[in-house]
Amino acid sequence: MPRIFDVIEWADDTGREIVRRFPEEGSGDFRLGSQLIVRESQVAVFFRDGRALDVFGPGRHTLTTANIPLLINLLGPLFSGRSPFTAEVYFVSTREFVDLKWGTPEPIVVRNPGMGLGVVLLQGHGTFAIQVRDPQLFVNKIVGVQRLYETERIVDYLRSILVSKLADVVGNFNRPVVDLAGFFEELGAAVRARAQDDFGALGLDLKAFYVQSLRPSSKTIEELRAMGLLDVQTYAQLQAADALREAAQQELGGLAAAGVGAGAGFGLAQFFSQLFQGMTARPAAPAAVPEVMTVEEAAAYLKVSPEDVLQLIESGQLKARKIGATYRISRSAIEEFLKG
Repeated sequence: MPRIFDVIEWADDTGREIVRRFPEEGSGDFRLGSQLIVRESQVAVFFRDGRALDVFGPGRHTLTTANIPLLINLLGPLFSGRSPFTAEVYFVSTREFVDLKWGTPEPIVVRNPGMGLGVVLLQGHGTFAIQVRDPQLFVNKIVGVQRLYETERIVDYLRSILVSKLADVVGNFNRPVVDLAGFFEELGAAVRARAQDDFGALGLDLKAFYVQSLRPSSKTIEELRAMGLLDVQTYAQLQAADALREAAQQELGGLAAAGVGAGAGFGLAQFFSQLFQGMTARPAAPAAVPEVMTVEEAAAYLKVSPEDVLQLIESGQLKARKIGATYRISRSAIEEFLKG
């Protein structure tokens, strides 16, 4: 037998819940004369068939046909003065929620012409604050459209909006990436202004948005390539640069032991600076590289996988001759490819 609720209320002991569904599962059976208790900084919204209906402010309310007209009208002939009736109630907190956390789950790609790859990957985090401005609209959009009523899922949804706006703001900020750390306040204000309409459409006010950190990503080149941010040629060049860096560090260790580390280190620093700024110089060929290579040998030379080499051949970027079911690639063809 369905349970009939004579008292409808919710007390948030944590102070951290934006909305609470009553009952927590399924729909509730309510009768005329049931007591609805709404605490300070709360609003109760009746909900049925995907729509937010009658709204109650703080106080103790006795349900009558007079104070739930939208619900009664929706039920129409199904109601006919009968009690109990079925609906859901959403208690919405109208207090300000501060110190909500945001972060970038994936790096933000920012164009940075003339340096390195021409892009910089930034990751950041900070806090934001919100307040429900229109409880009925909030329930309609968040519960009725997004089907969200757990606080953490709602906040996750809002974070995705904010990170998207931050990417737009940073991409159009027209300042060098290295200077961004001095403009966190301006960035926060710009994101808040840009996101306000989106939050308003959900019945929310974005009260504050703060950037606490915005720094280059620590993603490896393998992760960048998996994200689709590196083509095969750039990936090969970076692999070669990594190999050269490791070799140089080993060499510096020996030179330092001989008392000549400082001067050698300065020269190598200049070399790596030029390598990463231009990204056009091809890696030096090993001493004994064959004039004609198999796919596997070409992959080892380029420091990529054989599948990458086959992809380059099939796309026409790397010239090769097919002999039977295999390919042969000349060293000159690879060098031509590396020249871009």
